[in-house]
Amino acid sequence: MAWDRNQMAERAAQELQDGWYVNLGIGIPTLVSNYIPEGIHVTLQSENGMLGMGPFPTEDEIDADLINAGKQTITELPQTAYFDSATSFGMIRGGKIAMAILGAMEVAENGDLANWMIPGKLVKGMGGAMDLVAGVGRVVVIMDHANKRGESKLLKECTLPLTGKGVVDRIITNLGVFDVVEGGLKIVEMAPDVTRADIDAVTQAKIVA
Repeated sequence: MAWDRNQMAERAAQELQDGWYVNLGIGIPTLVSNYIPEGIHVTLQSENGMLGMGPFPTEDEIDADLINAGKQTITELPQTAYFDSATSFGMIRGGKIAMAILGAMEVAENGDLANWMIPGKLVKGMGGAMDLVAGVGRVVVIMDHANKRGESKLLKECTLPLTGKGVVDRIITNLGVFDVVEGGLKIVEMAPDVTRADIDAVTQAKIVA
């Protein structure tokens, strides 16, 4: 019924537009680089100082010095550029990045995003998430629709510390695609064989259409 991680990433890749500069968050979003549609040329930016990331390496291509912001090994391209993180965040804060595709722990029906910490759990810091959601043109979230206990991660209000308020434009879950609109979430697309009843059963946020 539901999309798996790779299918979610492949669906998210359909959000890419030719010529865009895009930042991919850690987790499922990093898989999007493997599904860029043919004929679409995008430049992937990593906040640790890399512009022009290639797909994940094969075993023979692994270079321990080439990593993304999530410390995963990646590949470079002929046009790849490197710079310090201050320059990288200057691009983000300056509105040069068209879209960020991020993971999330919770998203509220008004577009609030919580994706950087769980109270009481060890975290290394918020990374670039707060700058990204404030500085990019469009924010797309990829996440499972429910947590491991079967509880909705699409909520009326977030319960975890916020990364940004009203910043999410589109949500892609294993059950479908949702837009944040006035009054709640709008269903854009449902995964194969998923029904409206399936979605309603695991969604706390208000579905307006």
